[in-house]
Amino acid sequence: MAEGSDLDRSGELSPAILLVDMDSFFASVEVLDHPELRGKPVLVGGSGRRGVVASASYEARRFGIHSAMAMVTALRLCPGAVVVPGNLARYSSVSAELRRLFLDVTPLVEPLALDEAFLDVSGATGILGTPKQIAEALRIRIAEELKLDCAVGVASTKAIAKLASKRAKPRIVDGRVQPGAGVVVISDEEVNDFLAPLGVGELFGVGPSTKAALARIGITTVGELRQLDPVLLERHLGRQSAHGLVALANGIDPRPVVPDAEHKSIGHEETFAVDSADRAFLEGRLRRQAQAVSGALRSQNLRARTITVKMRDALLKTRTRSRTLESGLDDPVAMATIAVELLEHLEIAAGVRLLGLSASGFEDKDTPVQLRMTMGAEQDQAAERALDRQQEREALEDALAEVRSRFGRHAVGPLTSLGADGVVVPAQRDVPFGPEAVRPEEPEA
Repeated sequence: MAEGSDLDRSGELSPAILLVDMDSFFASVEVLDHPELRGKPVLVGGSGRRGVVASASYEARRFGIHSAMAMVTALRLCPGAVVVPGNLARYSSVSAELRRLFLDVTPLVEPLALDEAFLDVSGATGILGTPKQIAEALRIRIAEELKLDCAVGVASTKAIAKLASKRAKPRIVDGRVQPGAGVVVISDEEVNDFLAPLGVGELFGVGPSTKAALARIGITTVGELRQLDPVLLERHLGRQSAHGLVALANGIDPRPVVPDAEHKSIGHEETFAVDSADRAFLEGRLRRQAQAVSGALRSQNLRARTITVKMRDALLKTRTRSRTLESGLDDPVAMATIAVELLEHLEIAAGVRLLGLSASGFEDKDTPVQLRMTMGAEQDQAAERALDRQQEREALEDALAEVRSRFGRHAVGPLTSLGADGVVVPAQRDVPFGPEAVRPEEPEA
């Protein structure tokens, strides 16, 4: 139905939205850069016990491997897989080239990730053809210029375009890779028939708990959900979720494509190869994370008023603590001052598996600093120290940023960025998908 429908310009799709999703993006870039990997099962991710699969080639997916799977499970399914740690800088570079191609079609581009974006092509149909023709031409251009494959879903809403893109991808059937359609168009007339047989878990916002709640009242398909009165569903899911999901089940999604959507938060977190209850170690990692978050903020001329510390313990329980200040921070020492104080309010005795720091509540760097009264409580004293550090170190951080821009990000930095051997500890961007395998001389947990 959808693959073959070639819409004219009469308005059967209004607006006309594309969702472009690259096929096995990270793994495909690795194969592109290392042709000797072609035809082999390639896994991008952390090779250690707590590493995860960030991307898997279709040769690896034949074994049932998928993104977000634990690497140990993936290697159990396919012992001969080639594990590549990943190179986010390279993937970001290719993503930038991809974005350039998108912008040649329309200025209305909303990135979802490095390998995925919505495009509103409503204003381009008069020049470039039907939405399907635009999608096919873009797909060919990506293949020719970037040597990569993608799937494109086309519809009049973001939710349906996303679902259509999944139908356009290659599939694994009986252990073999079956090529996808490449482009799938769902016209407004086809939406109800397209949605009805789908499981409710395919709808945007339906996670395991919502899916289970719907199953308890006998709702397993989108067609069944569509028939429900959202008022009756409120007692099970809450008012907002109930009305939102029934609307999606009926193909209603008013969200526009928003170009260059602003970040709501900037964060940095890492999973440790071995659980740690060493407070000095954890504080050092927070200081290192503060360096990374500070760099991201300063690159965008932002400061953040809210600092959050996230911790996951050995029992996989996740806890967070936050502090909002009267003026924003972008200095790493100032942010670390708050983060270390927040860590004091988290129980670490059982061992910390994951630790992260994030910043939110953004303001422009040129926002005037709020004058403050003398503070008394211990937590307020930490905030006061942080704001003092922010003002004292501003010129210093500007100078350090200039040094790093000229000589590389490891040219100068705090002692906390060094490991016990005096070598710079890899930043999370260097091992983004979990720890690497523990070296023989290091203890296993």
